[in-house]
Amino acid sequence: MSVGQRVPENVAQLGMRERVMRKCRESVEVKGKFFDSYADRIGELCQKMAKQFESGHKLWVMGNGGSACDAQHVAVEFVHPIIEKRRALPALDLVSAIPVVTAISNDKDFAKVFVDQLQIWGHEGDMALAISTSGQSPNLIYALEMAREKGMLTIAFSGKDGGRMADVAEYCFTVPSFSIHRIQESHVALLHIVWDLIHVSMGEEDVL
Repeated sequence: MSVGQRVPENVAQLGMRERVMRKCRESVEVKGKFFDSYADRIGELCQKMAKQFESGHKLWVMGNGGSACDAQHVAVEFVHPIIEKRRALPALDLVSAIPVVTAISNDKDFAKVFVDQLQIWGHEGDMALAISTSGQSPNLIYALEMAREKGMLTIAFSGKDGGRMADVAEYCFTVPSFSIHRIQESHVALLHIVWDLIHVSMGEEDVL
């Protein structure tokens, strides 16, 4: 085929289909390795979080960029359950209050945006979840360190090699990939499983 000659549509479609299926296989493979590695630890965390919720404690969630969206996703899943029979649980994200986030960033340091909020609102026994595809975000690391000092349960969803979050979170789940998309896809699957199994650990029906 000469340069500039148009690729027949059926050939192009075959190429696109293979690309779609390759990416799907990669996503499934990454998730398989990840959950096989952490299944026991995830189950342990869900039981511990269920006890914290039952004791009246809250979950605080944070992240940057796409992970900030995931933090909001976590919060709404708990506050507004998709299954009517399941109870709502207190989970709040630390990224949605834009005036607060921008004020701290502008007047102090962006690295303090989550630390300062947790310092005011977080209490011993609460849970702090940091989401990052790299595990290297300073504002998340500082927040997890402070949360541990306050006696909070610290949790991290990370990727690549886990970054520094693997050292500061009591529970760190690292997706074994350097693809941001594969990491994010695994984080979403993880948050859904954690949400589900917390409710199951609280005695609710395993319906999903």
